[in-house]
Amino acid sequence: MASTLPWFGKDRCPLYLAPMAGFTDIAFRQLCKTHGADVMVTEFVQSEPLIRDVARTWHAIDFTEAQRPMGLQIFGATPESMAKAARLLEERLRPDFIDINFGCPAHNVVEQNAGAGLLRCPELLQDIVEAVIQAVERTPITAKMRLGWDRDHIVAVDVARRLEDAGVCAIAVHGRTKVQGYSGEADWDEIAKVASSVRVPVIGNGDIRNGEMALKRYCESGVAGLMIGRAALGNPWLFAEIKAALRGEALPDVPSDNVRWDMLLDYARILMSQQEHSHRIHGGDVRWMLTRLHPFTHQLPGSRKLRARLSSCRTLEEICALADECRR
Repeated sequence: MASTLPWFGKDRCPLYLAPMAGFTDIAFRQLCKTHGADVMVTEFVQSEPLIRDVARTWHAIDFTEAQRPMGLQIFGATPESMAKAARLLEERLRPDFIDINFGCPAHNVVEQNAGAGLLRCPELLQDIVEAVIQAVERTPITAKMRLGWDRDHIVAVDVARRLEDAGVCAIAVHGRTKVQGYSGEADWDEIAKVASSVRVPVIGNGDIRNGEMALKRYCESGVAGLMIGRAALGNPWLFAEIKAALRGEALPDVPSDNVRWDMLLDYARILMSQQEHSHRIHGGDVRWMLTRLHPFTHQLPGSRKLRARLSSCRTLEEICALADECRR
């Protein structure tokens, strides 16, 4: 079903938090929402485990009402499994939209002919979108994609037109190819071509690291929204900075070291509380969350040594003690 997403409009540039596996959990999404992110998208999950009712998969796409508008991102290789998964998502969770991933470059996803692998199969990609749209009754469908498989096979405009014809109501474009992965620079000229070739809103994604860059990309590319990914890790304040830049306002103060430590500790406590609530047993051991905490250290003094010390922590108390020592 095609529909209009209410957060787009004249003089409005919604800021999306990009879905990032292993990072954009329910706790991190809330931090970003508090600091100005407009639209949330979950970490992507595969269609088949949703259909098999795997608890861990459903847990990964938990969200709170405060995080709306909320999108759930799925990936898969067949129209049938994607349609079934989308129907289940709509029935159980009532998301504001369902997003289909055509951008993940990870080998274990691409080898299934899912994610960015489907950019080599535009007809199948379109079949998947049409099946998903037919399967849901009231949920808007969006898609996220890359420019193409490699620089010799840029298919973004063609795929975007197919997505529009199939009935999606917004398209996010990461300005890199599958082969690039996360290396090199995002090509915003190609994103601009997509934005000018379709009538549905296009969300630009790639290398938006500060407010000045966000304003430049938004003004020059013709996109309707911006999606922030890796630059937001450990830096949820970035959304407030971008909003100020888009409004022509003074940029907010750079967070102090104490504020960064407070955020890291708050995030760690929330993560611990949530794993206890969901009965995921870690026995108080915090090693499972350390990769999620590491980005918060990047702007702290001696960040490399600090991450090494953080990696040796085994309990929340040890993390707190490290924070106290560093503050002193």
